[in-house]
Amino acid sequence: MDAVNATEPVPSAESRLRAAPPHALVATAARLLAERAGARDVTLLLADYGLTVLQPVTHLPHTGDPVPARDSPAGTAFTAQSPVVEVTTDPATDVVHLPLTVRGDRLGVLSVRLPSDRIEPSLVLQLGEFATALGHEVATAGRDTDLYLQARRTRRLTLAAEMQWQLLPGRGCARAEFVIAAHLEPAYAIGGDNFDWSTSADDLTLTVTDGMGQGIDASLLTSLAVGALRNARRAGVSLADQACLADQALFAHYGGRAYASTLLLRFDLDTGRVHAVDAGSPQLFRLRGTTVERIGLEAQLPLGMFEETPYEEQVFHVEPGDRLIAVSTGVHGTRSAAGDVFGERALRQVLGATRGTPPHETAHAVVAGLIEHFGGRDLTADAAVVCLDWTGRAAGSGTAARA
Repeated sequence: MDAVNATEPVPSAESRLRAAPPHALVATAARLLAERAGARDVTLLLADYGLTVLQPVTHLPHTGDPVPARDSPAGTAFTAQSPVVEVTTDPATDVVHLPLTVRGDRLGVLSVRLPSDRIEPSLVLQLGEFATALGHEVATAGRDTDLYLQARRTRRLTLAAEMQWQLLPGRGCARAEFVIAAHLEPAYAIGGDNFDWSTSADDLTLTVTDGMGQGIDASLLTSLAVGALRNARRAGVSLADQACLADQALFAHYGGRAYASTLLLRFDLDTGRVHAVDAGSPQLFRLRGTTVERIGLEAQLPLGMFEETPYEEQVFHVEPGDRLIAVSTGVHGTRSAAGDVFGERALRQVLGATRGTPPHETAHAVVAGLIEHFGGRDLTADAAVVCLDWTGRAAGSGTAARA
């Protein structure tokens, strides 16, 4: 797409996207693709908070009609994470739908209408690279404009949900050693559930937190817990000490009146050795081959329940091909109208049925099963689901080998 007169340097597509004002990325992308690929129309679609539709980014408060996040050409590109060419009723043009993903975090889809005779594999590949560059700019622009966050909404978020979604690292993360996918429900009214992660050269730290209560009170509690855990993690202390420091921060503020159940995991990327602290109610399951098992960790006290609670780490191992699922109480403890608990049996069934699907689709299947069990999307308890596929690191590919 960058073939130009070589008499003088011409800015790359990436540099022109970086130079665009935060709110003008779609217009800039449309101009670039018109100039360099003959695009007739360009639409940026972002996944809504509930992952049910893809919302067009336009001049707010006006917006176009949403597109199903499944059962549509754009939705197929989003769920399958691969380009989809849609043959349209216009014999002269077709639409290429390209997944917009940043380091494993699925943002949405870029839809580009092109002359039919120009669509060929090499151009689709270039368009995919352009979509990736645009995705990075959209993620960065979110610091300076509300446009892309507003475009993700089918309705207004509660204040508690606004706080929780802003606290998250994203909804996915991918490296050669692992892929993470996560989701929260009820997406537009979440209060106390949270997930967090951080990866370095040699390890991955993952937490799932369930702050007691509902609404603003739960959100404030969880925000303090996550902030304290991040502060301790960034100080370089052990996983057990991270739990201890967060416990002290919560008790100092609430005096034991409120507490947060938290599962803390640290993965060694070289060995698959996992250090864990189970401080409360989130549960952890492992799918290895065709066998689903709950990883039995010693339940310790939630963060902030008592003053200066000591925490101890446990160790287990993951192997290449393992899938881990962490769920909050709002998943494994939710009851149907008849009083039946969603529970371990239902989780095992969902995990077994989704063995061959990507982590994002497995997390979605758990949420869909939970909503079906409950009888509606307006869950009475917050629910967090985190799915991690472990590949691990080949021998000799660690930090020492790269030095």
